[in-house]
Amino acid sequence: MIGRRPAGALLVVALCAALGAAPLGCGDTQDVVVVYTALDQIHSEPILKAFERASGITVRPVYDTEDSKTTGLVNRLIARRAEPDCDVHWNNEIVQTVRLAEMGLLAEYRSPGAERIPPEFRDRDARWTGFAARMRVVIYNTDLVKADDLPAGLSAFTDAKWRGRAAMARPFFGTTLTHVAILDQRWGPERLQEWLGAVRANDTALCPGNATVRDLVVAGERAFGLTDTDDAWAAMQAGKPVRVLVPDAADGAVLIPNTVALVVGCPHPEAGRRLIDYLLSAEVERRLARSASAQIPLGTDLADEKTPWDALRAAGAMPVDWARAAGAIKDVVAVSRQVGMDQ
Repeated sequence: MIGRRPAGALLVVALCAALGAAPLGCGDTQDVVVVYTALDQIHSEPILKAFERASGITVRPVYDTEDSKTTGLVNRLIARRAEPDCDVHWNNEIVQTVRLAEMGLLAEYRSPGAERIPPEFRDRDARWTGFAARMRVVIYNTDLVKADDLPAGLSAFTDAKWRGRAAMARPFFGTTLTHVAILDQRWGPERLQEWLGAVRANDTALCPGNATVRDLVVAGERAFGLTDTDDAWAAMQAGKPVRVLVPDAADGAVLIPNTVALVVGCPHPEAGRRLIDYLLSAEVERRLARSASAQIPLGTDLADEKTPWDALRAAGAMPVDWARAAGAIKDVVAVSRQVGMDQ
């Protein structure tokens, strides 16, 4: 969080004001960068600290809260678009970032680090770049699900034999909203509405987030559920009786990257660009891959970096039109409410 300035800093502000300059760093000083980050603080803070040590630039992070699920900082950026206090937006998903770009809130910046990222995870107008992805998976309890009867597709969530035994997060925020927006693109709105309604009618547990889905499956309260690889990995590392699979693997795996972008009109653009360059480095992707979140590097120079998900990646990545997915958000949320996913 951006805390109260000490007395010395207030003196600088007063001097800057007297000189007709901007308060933060007197306008031209680029030794501070403000970053909004939705990636969990436990994973993002060490990376930002490493950047501070390497660059000498002071990082002022603003972290999203668990209950706002990536949307809190997005809404804050929109509310402050006339006078932004943020330089860099580091999101832990992609469709809300694309939405900000379409609203004109993100600036063009072609980072040298973006060249190592495949084009399907980069904005063609250089307003955002993806890196370090998570994968959408079905997590299942091996004590409750037989190896010859796996819930291998999303149809399992509507199958009567699994009634009252599945779980998923409500599709109003985070990676679940992104996933459902992708399904809207792949299936069309009519089939998506039918599936969501059937999921609810099948007594699926509708949870506040992916970690809750995981916890219900770990506890044996539900046999399986939709979640992300980072949440699943925490349970697997703890020795819980769970495994994961890619739902409908023949269609490809849904990879949802972190994204980073420079904010239009930001107070410290040069420092912001330097932070973006760092976040898009192989060093950061490698660090996230080896962290407790076990994220998946996207950089072509890290193809040999091992993760727990290498076998699942054999399915390949599902092709996604990210702009189209972002454009479907409002309709997807409306349909989800219509079928009662918020109840």
